[in-house]
Amino acid sequence: MKDIIKNLVGDALEKVAGSHHFVLPESYAIQIEQTRDASHGDYACNIAMVLSKQVGMKPRDLANLIKDATTDNEYILKIELAGPGFINFFIDATAYHSIIPEIFEQGHDFGRSTSEEHQKVLLEFVSANPTGPLHIGHGRGAAYGATVANLLRFAGFDVTCEYYINDAGRQMDILAASIWLRYQQVFNNALSFPDNAYQGDYIKLLVNNIVESHGDQYTYDLDAINEAMADDDAERRLDSIIRICKEALGKDCYQLFFKAGLDSILQGIREDLEEFGVCFENWFSEQSLVDDHTVDACLEKLEEEKWILEKEGAKWFASSRLGDEKDRVLIRENGQATYFASDIAYHKNKFDRGFDKVINIWGADHHGYIARVKAAITALNYDAGKLEILLVQFATLYRGKEKLQMSTRSGEFITLNELQQEVGKDAARFFYILRKSEQHLDFDLELAKSESNDNPVYYIQYAHARICSVFRQLSEKGFIYDRKDGLNSLSNLTEPHEMKLLATLTRFRDVINSAALNYEPHQLAYYLRDLANDFHGYYNASQFIVDDTVIRNARMTLIDACKQVLLNGLSLLGVSAPEKM
Repeated sequence: MKDIIKNLVGDALEKVAGSHHFVLPESYAIQIEQTRDASHGDYACNIAMVLSKQVGMKPRDLANLIKDATTDNEYILKIELAGPGFINFFIDATAYHSIIPEIFEQGHDFGRSTSEEHQKVLLEFVSANPTGPLHIGHGRGAAYGATVANLLRFAGFDVTCEYYINDAGRQMDILAASIWLRYQQVFNNALSFPDNAYQGDYIKLLVNNIVESHGDQYTYDLDAINEAMADDDAERRLDSIIRICKEALGKDCYQLFFKAGLDSILQGIREDLEEFGVCFENWFSEQSLVDDHTVDACLEKLEEEKWILEKEGAKWFASSRLGDEKDRVLIRENGQATYFASDIAYHKNKFDRGFDKVINIWGADHHGYIARVKAAITALNYDAGKLEILLVQFATLYRGKEKLQMSTRSGEFITLNELQQEVGKDAARFFYILRKSEQHLDFDLELAKSESNDNPVYYIQYAHARICSVFRQLSEKGFIYDRKDGLNSLSNLTEPHEMKLLATLTRFRDVINSAALNYEPHQLAYYLRDLANDFHGYYNASQFIVDDTVIRNARMTLIDACKQVLLNGLSLLGVSAPEKM
């Protein structure tokens, strides 16, 4: 309906411009919004107020001209002006009735669009360091990224989801050294352990496997370890432990500890994400960029283009010349490449793969990282405008009034798997996307588990289950649902609850399109809550299984269409649509 009104307004504007001899701007957007107050009609347009200054007319005068120039349409009962220049459209019930056959014709594809067909998108999200299990902070990025991917695909984009595995660099060395130190403690429990090493129980489980397979063959001189542990500087102490670990084990044996951590933790991450309904087409290794010399090639390219400076014994990217607040280190004084160097290479790889759009979903703490990455892309002669970075605030979990902590190194955190076990995948997925991604989210465990109308996911799922229950009751009472007859009887749906439900059903496609293009899954979540609310109101106000065959089939057809839209919407959110609750 919005598109029909938009076209009518556009045609009317052209007529008015021609008859009153003014030139319309080269580009302008006609916004059609659904009204909140029925006295203002069903849809409203503010184009007269938007264009009034540019065409030299008062908004209400221009609105009146547009109203008079609008071609008659079978679905529009009347057009009225309101306020300073709003144009309000009152829609005939038959316009709303027409959505029902469309829903049934398209079924699971209702709401799908092909407008963005052939647009290739690379969507990278989660990408947590494989140094420990995913915790509830990672869960929000996982739920958000997976839902954005679903929405973009439904809007016609060709989406590839990718997980970037940070399997190179200092954090992985800290993990390997942590495993090695815990291994030493098995044979000498007097050995102290650095506070800033990884301390979770999962480290001890990894160590048990190594001990079982290799016994004590990798034990080491405790004096050297204790000497390193005596350093007052925590990070320098950790660097010394890493160095000792590598020297003691040698390259091959070091890889045993390194791989023990990486392979086990990464496998756990994969399994947790799959259970959470999050799948990736590609798992991209940071180490591969080192092995195939992509990092070296990027650094050489930047050096050739005079983007690298040498100072303080390190190599710096002159990102301040491209809008960053300061220059950034690429190669440290000790000759080691920074994470940023690998990230530059990774983004070069992304652009070389020919995507029309590259989307990164990062934690909000990475906000300061955006400018330097875009600067690097520009310095490598790529279009930084093709990169979009979406920020996600970590969620805070509460158990009652107790705020639960999340720290991967200390091991004090609630894992994503534990959250799923407690509240279920559906509630977790839904609650994670119930706010804008950049807004802080307090995750209420008690609400997520409750079976009440205050729990939005329960309320929506219950609407779907309730409709299924009505159909079961219909069969139990010996009635047969005739959808064809129902479609032929839609003109009987005129009651306020029916019209409200029909109007909400017509919004689904617009909501999907807006949620996809703005990367805002919460729009769909709120829409589904509105739809469920409209259905529950209709259920409480009306009888569906009545003796009048025409009325019965018309009402059953309406709630059948509602069931399909609930199913489609919940599926996009990664949430099930139960038939019984």
